[in-house]
Amino acid sequence: MADDEVADGDDAEDADDESSHDGPPDPLDVGAFIRWQRERAEMSIRRLAELAEVSNPDLSPIERGLRKPSAEILQQVANALRISVETLYVRAGILPDEERSVSSVTEAIDHDPLLSDEQKVALRNVYESFVAQR
Repeated sequence: MADDEVADGDDAEDADDESSHDGPPDPLDVGAFIRWQRERAEMSIRRLAELAEVSNPDLSPIERGLRKPSAEILQQVANALRISVETLYVRAGILPDEERSVSSVTEAIDHDPLLSDEQKVALRNVYESFVAQR
């Protein structure tokens, strides 16, 4: 029964935390980014841990910025969230940001994992309209 009480407490904690994260987190805070992606996927931390085959006690301090994740854990989390592992590696400082450099604004929009396809189209249209006015 104690496990159920802990589980309920974790879900309540997740619900409280989710309401405080509306937009994208600090680009260099990998834990906050993982949490944000998990919330966007409407997934509990317990479910993400299960899909990533990582224990909940290992994942929780990573999301809170208390522990630095290994490359292996980042890969498992990226696969579970269906996002680019490179994105997590850069945010965790494993890969330098230069390796993700892009040559144009439209290329940057196309490669941004935080944007939906509809948002990418809208941003490209706005950018192209600004450039066309010059």
